[in-house]
Amino acid sequence: MYQGIRISGFGGQGIISSGVLLAYAGMLDGKHVTFFPSYGAEMRGGTANCSVVISSDEVTTPVVSQPDTVIVMNEPSLAKFEPLVKPGGVMIINESLVKSRPKRTDIKVVLVACNRIADELKAPKIANMAALGAFCKQTGALSIEAIAKAMPKVFKRAKPEMLELNVQALRKGAGLN
Repeated sequence: MYQGIRISGFGGQGIISSGVLLAYAGMLDGKHVTFFPSYGAEMRGGTANCSVVISSDEVTTPVVSQPDTVIVMNEPSLAKFEPLVKPGGVMIINESLVKSRPKRTDIKVVLVACNRIADELKAPKIANMAALGAFCKQTGALSIEAIAKAMPKVFKRAKPEMLELNVQALRKGAGLN
């Protein structure tokens, strides 16, 4: 099993923390992982993206040039990363903020109202968790339980009720509630 992932959006959307969370969950799940962040000129409000590899075999490079899955959290990221998705790959799009649609027909497009889900939970900063829930459902590379188990390790200062909201957003993003 090999899953190369690119997550992209603007600073403040939890792009980098999403990547860290996926990598940590993969480690706890006994998989080989890499994480490679990339920041724009400014962190909060600027562009941010990261590459994550989750594999059953040893990973030789952290660079994901042709991802199996791309998570797009804002409009500019769609144009930038659509050409990179591997044919037959998955593009998860935050339809709350991204109004355009991919032009390619050789990829699976999954629309998730990430910001709406976060707003319904009264926690606007957890829209990224809805996208990760969709990732779990679409790829099977990680379970929601594995991500939930990694949360206290990655978000060390988060209160239990905030961690529970994150799990709810994961489940809603996966279409489980």
